[in-house]
Amino acid sequence: MAGNSKRRGAIRNPGSKKGAVKGSGGQRRKGLEGKGPTPRAEMRPGHPAQRRAVAAAKAERSREKKAEGPEIIAGRNPVVEALRAGVPGTTLFVALNIEADDRVNEAVRLAADKGISILEIPREELDRKTNRAVHQGLGLQVPPFEYTHPDDLLATARDSGEPPLLVALDGVTDPRNLGAVVRSAAAFGAHGVLLPGRRSAGMTAVAWRTSAGTAARMPIAVATNLTRQLKAWADEGLMIAGLDADGSVDIDSMDLATDPLVIVLGSEGRGLSRLVRETCDVTVSIPMAAGVESLNASVAAAVLLAEVARRRRIAGRV
Repeated sequence: MAGNSKRRGAIRNPGSKKGAVKGSGGQRRKGLEGKGPTPRAEMRPGHPAQRRAVAAAKAERSREKKAEGPEIIAGRNPVVEALRAGVPGTTLFVALNIEADDRVNEAVRLAADKGISILEIPREELDRKTNRAVHQGLGLQVPPFEYTHPDDLLATARDSGEPPLLVALDGVTDPRNLGAVVRSAAAFGAHGVLLPGRRSAGMTAVAWRTSAGTAARMPIAVATNLTRQLKAWADEGLMIAGLDADGSVDIDSMDLATDPLVIVLGSEGRGLSRLVRETCDVTVSIPMAAGVESLNASVAAAVLLAEVARRRRIAGRV
C-alpha cells in the first residue's frame, strides 16, 4: 500500500480543484465563537419593534417637514380672532363671490390695517390650500415660527435685571395648551419658554391664535435633549421645579419662587417623564378639592406662575 497516493485522514473533494483538504479549516471553531450582545429589538431588521421605530422616525420627519412651511388658519371666526390677537399673518385669502358678513368685513379691514396682503382666489384653490378644511371663504397664511436658542433664553432672562424665570414643557402635545401656557408665561413675568425637540406641540397657527399674540413677544426655544438642557441650566445656578400631582411639596410650601427658577410642566396623561423628574430639585403639587380630576397643563401653569409672581412682588416690597 506504500504506492497508494491517498494519505490517511485526507479527503478528496471531487467538485473542488484545490485537491485534498483536511479538517474544517477552522470554520467550526469560528462558528462557535460569540457574535457579541444581542441588539435591542428596535435595532434588529424585520423585528416588529424595529418596524415601529422606523415608522415613528418617518412620521417625525414628516411633521418636521410640514412645520417648516407656512400654515393657513381657516374659518371666519378663527381668522378674525387671529387678526385681533396680532398673529403675524402674511396673506389673507378671500374666496371669490362669497357672501360677506361682519366677520369677513372685519377680517379684510384688520388685514389692511396691518399691511397684510389680501388676495381673492377661487374657492377650489382655497380648498386646496387649507387641505379641504371648513374655511367659509377665509384663510390667513401664517409664516413658520422662528425659535430662539436655549442659551439665548437664559441670556434674555439675566439681562432683565430680575431673577430668571423660565418655563419648560415635557410632552405637551396639544397646540392649544402650548398657546395657553405661552400666554400665561407672558402674563406672569416669565422670560421664555422651552420645548423639547420630540413629542411636543410646536408653535403652529393654532398655538399662535391661542396665545393671543403673546408668542410674538415671548422667546421660545427648542432643546435637542430636554433633560440635558435642564441640567445645563442647573449648572448655571437655576433651580428646577417640576409640577407634579404627587409633588414633594405643595404650592403653599414652595420656597424657591424668588430664586432663579425653571418651572417644568408635564403632559396631562403621564405627567413628568422619569428622567426629567429626577433632574428636578423639587416637585410641586397644587392642592385641590377631593374628587376633582387633575388640571390640564395650561391651567396648572397659570396657577403656579401666578403664585410665583405674587411671591416675587411681595419680596420686591420687603
